[in-house]
Amino acid sequence: MTPALEARELWKLYQAGDSTVEAVRGVNVTINAGEMVAVMGPSGCGKTTLLNILSGIDEPTSGAVMVNGQPLYGISDDARTDLRGEHFGFIFQDFNLLPVLSAVENVELPLLLKGQSPQDARNGALQSLALVGLADRSEHRPAELSGGQQQRVAVARAIVHQPSIILCDEPTGNLDNATSTEVMDLLSEMNQRQGTTFLIVTHDSSIASQCQRTITMSDGNILSDSSHAPHEEE
Repeated sequence: MTPALEARELWKLYQAGDSTVEAVRGVNVTINAGEMVAVMGPSGCGKTTLLNILSGIDEPTSGAVMVNGQPLYGISDDARTDLRGEHFGFIFQDFNLLPVLSAVENVELPLLLKGQSPQDARNGALQSLALVGLADRSEHRPAELSGGQQQRVAVARAIVHQPSIILCDEPTGNLDNATSTEVMDLLSEMNQRQGTTFLIVTHDSSIASQCQRTITMSDGNILSDSSHAPHEEE
């Protein structure tokens, strides 16, 4: 079976004055379809840089990234944008919702950008909001929603175009413990019921414990890659 996401000998070098910083050092990783994988490590270990490379945000110095068997680099910018739009959904720590738009308007944006008609995009967005339990908040703007509700809108936006892979950067970092658990329960349910692949960068071991694999990074390298049975939070 073709991996959902694969990195081959990834390197990312930065110049810092007279020094060269090796942010990612020869990383190889394979994420199979349907997996829920956490990436952990101390600040500055390279985990966010790795996520940015795997998502097409930041080009590697060398190496390759394959998305469902298709190269993410070595192609045109337009082709990369199309590939990202088709296969990836994104969930961020800061929600990244547009404050002047309602929840449903935020969620329908990916569909409109893919060329769907306004009516089809609106219907898809409403269905996505219903899946995350926010059908009754569709006309509310972000400022009128709690942090947990805003992150649920972000989840709805990430899944509305039915991507095969969802990349998460500290998705519960701005949430209290109870709300964090609610959001992770939602992601776990999507993984189990729909087979959505998740790659989650987190500093929180309780988040990682709810995944099936934990990749631990240190100094730009993968220190360990272990599989385990997910632990459901009480």
